[in-house]
Amino acid sequence: MSIESSELAVMSGKPENQPMLAGASEPVVDYEVVPPSGFGTTLCKWTLIIFSGMLLFITFPFCLFFILKVIPQYERAVIFRLGRIKGGREQGPGLFFIIPCIDNVTRVDTRLKTFDVPPQRILSKDSVTVNVDAIVNFRIVDPVMSVVKITNADWATRLLAQTTLRNILGSHKLSELLECRESIQQQLRQQLDEGTDPWGVKVETVAIKDVRIPQELQRSMAAEAEANREAKAKVIAAVGEVNAARALKEAAESIASSPTAMQLRYLQTLNIIAAERGSTIIFPIPIDMMGPMGQMMQQAQQGFPPVHTVAEAVRTEI
Repeated sequence: MSIESSELAVMSGKPENQPMLAGASEPVVDYEVVPPSGFGTTLCKWTLIIFSGMLLFITFPFCLFFILKVIPQYERAVIFRLGRIKGGREQGPGLFFIIPCIDNVTRVDTRLKTFDVPPQRILSKDSVTVNVDAIVNFRIVDPVMSVVKITNADWATRLLAQTTLRNILGSHKLSELLECRESIQQQLRQQLDEGTDPWGVKVETVAIKDVRIPQELQRSMAAEAEANREAKAKVIAAVGEVNAARALKEAAESIASSPTAMQLRYLQTLNIIAAERGSTIIFPIPIDMMGPMGQMMQQAQQGFPPVHTVAEAVRTEI
């Protein structure tokens, strides 16, 4: 590229080394390019440059304090030379020169920034008023766009975050706000990133800090949760009683089928009762005689007539 074409590219705000698309005759840029100026403007520009150079030569070396600029690693500089972006892109980091009187330097911080979204009073989809606040993390990825396209990218991002928060949360129900927070945060980040992309701003994360509901609704939800817990506790207790009754029935059938097991159960009961203080238990007969005596009584009732019938028969014979 010749010197004249390079100067025309600088004056027109077009970068010299921008990528070219297939079939395109001009470099691709993400912002509006100012068309090249006429001969009068070019002459005025060179006149001012020569005059500034003479002034720098006269004031050397004191002028070094004004022409040398140092930009740290986390910043970029957008230089406007006679109102046009120098080189069509940002400058830095590092050391570079400017021409006083005709160059204007704008510093842009490219570090990650965080701000709190003030509590927003939102009416949810199911007509519940809630107060929601959030945190937004963003950074500037295109310093030129953030300077050329908008006056204050940080303040505009804050206002857009408040509006986006109200619009998206207002389209969800209260239960979704409390349960589906991750998906809502992702939706907020995506929509906010799309809105700030023309400004050269990249939204990294959006996090909902707190969802505050009215006191009356909190008491209602607490009462409902308490009722649900009591109902679940009653169901669990009923299921436990059913299982215990089934286990007792199986144990009774097993003990009834084995006399020895019945006697062992008697002994276990005696041990439990004897453990208490002041307990006195008297058994007039051995336990193993209770079973045969019960069988003899059943046989007597089945094989012999009642006592009053025998007494009547004896009187008749006499």
